[in-house]
Amino acid sequence: MRRQVQVRARNRVRSDVQNNHRRLRVGRLFLVLCLLMTSVKLVEVQVVQAGTISEGSERQRRNDTVVNAERGAILDRNGSPLAISIETRQLFAQPSVIERVQREEGEDPAAYKREMAAYLVEVLGDAVDEQELLDDLLSDRTFVYLVDGVQPSQAELIRQTYPEIGSEYRARRSYPAGSLASNILGFANWRPDEKLVRGIHGLENSRNDLLAGEDGLLVADTAEGSRVVIPGSSHVVEPAVPGSDLMLTLDSDLQFVVQDQLTRHVEETGAEGGSLVVLDARTAEVHAMVNDKTFDPNNTAGVTPEQLANPAVSHPFEPGSVNKIVAVAAAVEDGLLAPDDVLQVPGSIQVADRVIRDSWPHGVEAMTATGVLARSSNVGTLMISDEVGEDRFMEMLGRFGVGRRTDVGLPGESAGQVPARENWSGSTFGNLPIGQGLSMTALQMAGMYQALANDGVRIPPRIIDARIDQDGVRTEEPTPDGVKVVSPETASTVRDMLRAVVQDEPGQRGTGTGAALPGYQIAGKTGTAQQPDPETGAYSSVDEWITFAGILPADDPRFVIAVMLDAPEPGTSAAPLFREVASYLTQRHEIPLSPEPSPIVTLTER
Repeated sequence: MRRQVQVRARNRVRSDVQNNHRRLRVGRLFLVLCLLMTSVKLVEVQVVQAGTISEGSERQRRNDTVVNAERGAILDRNGSPLAISIETRQLFAQPSVIERVQREEGEDPAAYKREMAAYLVEVLGDAVDEQELLDDLLSDRTFVYLVDGVQPSQAELIRQTYPEIGSEYRARRSYPAGSLASNILGFANWRPDEKLVRGIHGLENSRNDLLAGEDGLLVADTAEGSRVVIPGSSHVVEPAVPGSDLMLTLDSDLQFVVQDQLTRHVEETGAEGGSLVVLDARTAEVHAMVNDKTFDPNNTAGVTPEQLANPAVSHPFEPGSVNKIVAVAAAVEDGLLAPDDVLQVPGSIQVADRVIRDSWPHGVEAMTATGVLARSSNVGTLMISDEVGEDRFMEMLGRFGVGRRTDVGLPGESAGQVPARENWSGSTFGNLPIGQGLSMTALQMAGMYQALANDGVRIPPRIIDARIDQDGVRTEEPTPDGVKVVSPETASTVRDMLRAVVQDEPGQRGTGTGAALPGYQIAGKTGTAQQPDPETGAYSSVDEWITFAGILPADDPRFVIAVMLDAPEPGTSAAPLFREVASYLTQRHEIPLSPEPSPIVTLTER
């Protein structure tokens, strides 16, 4: 019996040892598997997911800030600023956070906010309302904007005293001359969604890419769990590129004077509106372009579309007799007419199914070709046009730029309207030579007379002189190629004929005597055109466009002035306004007196 017990005991010991070895192997295997899994995960984290994790961590502690590019200025031809950008700040606060912090510190939040509002008023003065500030601060809102348009130095002073008040970058577009040239400049506003100033209208809009420049990027690290920037961690990734300045051909002093003269003349004549353009006779640079209605781009609230418009380039009208130079210039150029040729001009003429009359009743009169222009005879002009012919007349309209945009560089420019040759009716050629049935803008009208002033070469007008980049490098605007309209001899002849328009001689008086300027030879042309009546579709017997286009001085052209008055009182002339502008130009540019007065010429043989 004892032997059997011993055997069993030895067998049990052997079995226990075997089990222990088995458990040890399983344990070792389990540890190896754990280490293997840990190694795989470590590789995945350190290698496979390293970029993603690093990027996420970087995002959490990186603060990207757009560095706004400085918007370029708009200057007049003498460098005087018409539009500039001013850096400002917008202050904000978190009322609920201020409330919580003050309570945690055992202070009275309401009293603290009252002190804060009072300090803002102390620094900013009348620009803010203390009660409105207090209402915002005492609200339970998470975030409120307090004041906009704060000077950076004021914002910094406020934040030193009250760090709870935040400050955001803003830029404000400022127009130092107020409404001066506003129809041309347009305006630009701060766009909160884009965090930049964007041009909304006029040149500010059409040249926005040039003026705006390119924003940069500033990157900084922030403390963990906050948006507090770690000092010394900021670095520029992309530097901002300032916008270019835009220099115009406008003379702001002239623009101011002419604006006042036009506005006053429109009021005195009861006109519904008016436009005026001054061009350099040789280069066709726009020295002034004004309309009777303007706006203040510093405050565009409530501005109407009518105020925003620039009718001098966007609103065409029928020019009336200022268009008569087309037929006369063509006839002189083609050798069909000389200034002193005498035409037997009846009081009316039949053109297809229409009878065209002069503005005054008369029988057959012996008018010189110069007299036809000076007295503005419709009948005589149509007699000359008949000699020129329809096709040649249409060609000359194109040469003078009628029916085509000038591409002056301003948005919203109209080409005006000339009936297509194939659409002419029998009576069309009875309208076009006397300036009815076609339309043009004040700028186009000025361009026609610039061609005569510039020895027969029409230069497309321009209003942008150059752009100046951030390094001061000036890039001239391309000068457009000239268009030969007539020869220099023809241009000189027609200019001489137009001097008789302002002639004031008993029995030999022109229609534009009000444009005469003592000491200077003036060449110009009056115009009157009936306006279409929208209710009847026929021409109105009351409303008219009154025009005058002229050259100063006729013997040595320096400037061209074109005037349009919209529906003034009957009997109104635009010639006196031409004289006022011409008088100022002679003084401003010290234009020498003409060596001799215009000769008195025969208009009608008696």
